[in-house]
Amino acid sequence: MVNDTLAGINGELVRYGEMIPQTENKELKQTLKQFRNESEQSQEQLYQMAREKSYYVPASKATDQEVQHVKSLFSGGSFL
Repeated sequence: MVNDTLAGINGELVRYGEMIPQTENKELKQTLKQFRNESEQSQEQLYQMAREKSYYVPASKATDQEVQHVKSLFSGGSFL
């Protein structure tokens, strides 16, 4: 249930990220940013609670080599 809720919030964040740059109305843009920020805060709170109760276990951290590899992909302009 926690994972489903986190996935739902992630979906909301994706949609806000798509809508915000597409609107020219400054008031609407600000409102969407506020909704996005509130969703991010909810996601963080739920994530922390889930971690504390071991309902959610994140993937292991990337190694330095993996991080450098990804950085090189983005800095070199090649994504393949």
